[in-house]
Amino acid sequence: MNESTDRSSMPASASDLELLRRYEPVLRFAKGEQFYPTDVDHYVEDSSLWAHYPDGHDELLVKQDDLTLESLVEQRPAPFGTVYFLRFIEPLSLSESAQVLANQVHLHTILKNNFHAGIGRLARGGLLPRIVDALFTISFLLRGRVPAAIAAAAELDYFHMRAQKENFVYYGRVAHQNGWVVLQYWYFYCFNNWRSGFNGVNDHESDWEMVTIYLYEADGQLVPEWAAYASHDFHGDDLRRRWDDADQLELVDGHPVVYAGAGSHASYFRSGEYQAEVNLDLPSWVRQVQKAWNQFWTGTLGQQSSDPFRIPFVDYARGNGLTIGPGGSKAWTAVLIDESTAWVREYRGLWGLFARDPISGENAPAGPMYNRDGTPRNAWYDPLGFAGLDKVPPPPNALNLLEKNCAEVAARQGQLETLIPDKAGELHALGIKLKGMEGNPHLAKQYSELQKKVAVLSDEVRGLRREHSENTALAQSLNERLKRMRKGLKDDPRAHIRHLASPVKIARMRFDRAAEAWAAVSLSLLLFGFVGLVFLAPAHLGAGLLAITLLFVVTESILRGAFIQTVGQVTALLAVISTVIIIIHFWFWLLIGALLAMAAFLMFQRLRELAGI
Repeated sequence: MNESTDRSSMPASASDLELLRRYEPVLRFAKGEQFYPTDVDHYVEDSSLWAHYPDGHDELLVKQDDLTLESLVEQRPAPFGTVYFLRFIEPLSLSESAQVLANQVHLHTILKNNFHAGIGRLARGGLLPRIVDALFTISFLLRGRVPAAIAAAAELDYFHMRAQKENFVYYGRVAHQNGWVVLQYWYFYCFNNWRSGFNGVNDHESDWEMVTIYLYEADGQLVPEWAAYASHDFHGDDLRRRWDDADQLELVDGHPVVYAGAGSHASYFRSGEYQAEVNLDLPSWVRQVQKAWNQFWTGTLGQQSSDPFRIPFVDYARGNGLTIGPGGSKAWTAVLIDESTAWVREYRGLWGLFARDPISGENAPAGPMYNRDGTPRNAWYDPLGFAGLDKVPPPPNALNLLEKNCAEVAARQGQLETLIPDKAGELHALGIKLKGMEGNPHLAKQYSELQKKVAVLSDEVRGLRREHSENTALAQSLNERLKRMRKGLKDDPRAHIRHLASPVKIARMRFDRAAEAWAAVSLSLLLFGFVGLVFLAPAHLGAGLLAITLLFVVTESILRGAFIQTVGQVTALLAVISTVIIIIHFWFWLLIGALLAMAAFLMFQRLRELAGI
């Protein structure tokens, strides 16, 4: 494991802006990215402010070009359940939508900043995940969603904003908690086009992302110790990497490198393509059945585990596009924010379109300080707990705390070594007294009460002895750790990580283009085949479905280079089905055979016992 020696420190007297500048991250984007961190001022001025009321109707509060950060934070009383939101792109007519989509294609042709997915997400998964993905796609017809024309218009508007004034901005905040100095870097994007631009999970107007750096003070200097990146599907300890873990945390002159997901803008420590998954919200009994089947499928039959109800998506954090920050082609503009910043503190609404998506995937996010429902955001008020650091003291404090813990355990052991013999002596005395009362019926009441006292004291002595034994092991462990810390030895920098975000290996399929084409059309062909059987050969529907399924399974396995594995899985599945059929048809004779076998076994055991063998 490699260790980084780039521990560039800063004087404890440095200003907040100097600290933010010294450790500002380097953001590397994928080729094809259309949106980059920008300022909120121009975005707000190009937006309109709306209110969505509990009865379902929307009201325009401030029209486009009239809205400013000052008017955004004005107090506007409203009923419970009201949602305030911005609209970056106004509703488009059919002709306007067509024109916008055409202009987007023209812009891509001019810029030549095209994205190439490689082996797409559907070709990396099997047929069952594609079926579930189709259901997920159809769900957009019932859910609120951001139209493709809105995404295209947002891209065009942002392009014109950059043409007028190119500005790459982060909003920096410095907080002090429990001995840590926390540097938060908030990045605002005009749009998240992960779904429409990169076949991801969702689209939504505006996007807020964050990177956090944690420093501690030693000898009048502030030293970086941890970096945490907000990312999909990861929380707490899994978000952070230690500064000296060069395999996980890339540094450029003391600045951490962030690889941003294309369209999603999620932050990753290493370049590559990350598998993101969406789990369908299924009834608990379905999950229990699936869990039982997986245990049987993997444990009993030795097959590979799979979850057909997970929809695979790819987050492309390739880092082969624009680089912003130290060493990159573009520089940052830093803006300080804190609780006193009016638009941060006062505006609790959404920073983009409220799409009325019940699962919120297509709804715009709220600002740095709040969640979508207006409640305080955990990352803002508890930046240590956000990355699981609320239980981790700064290194200079850790040694003192450990020495204190060792001293407390040693002191308690001294108390126990005096207390246990005293209590044990009391227990002996009561035991002798109890024994002396036996055989005297007139002392029955006193005997019963004394028995209770003996039981209580016995439990107390047993607990003290258990505590002494446990403390002995605890003291040994603490003292060993204390020796390591005094020698300056550090733990594994990834010991705290339960789920490590790692880029997936790009599978080299046997026929790349054929696999891509098959993944795109296979489900539709399956539906066409089913409809054809219903209309053309309804009498042979069962046999036809079996033949079509077999054809699809064989084609899928050949294109994915998993023919032998698929044959093994089909064989195991057919064996299970055959066993079930045999049990159903011959259950009576199987039951008789089982009873006869049990009778013979019991007779053998008893005769063996009788014979003394």
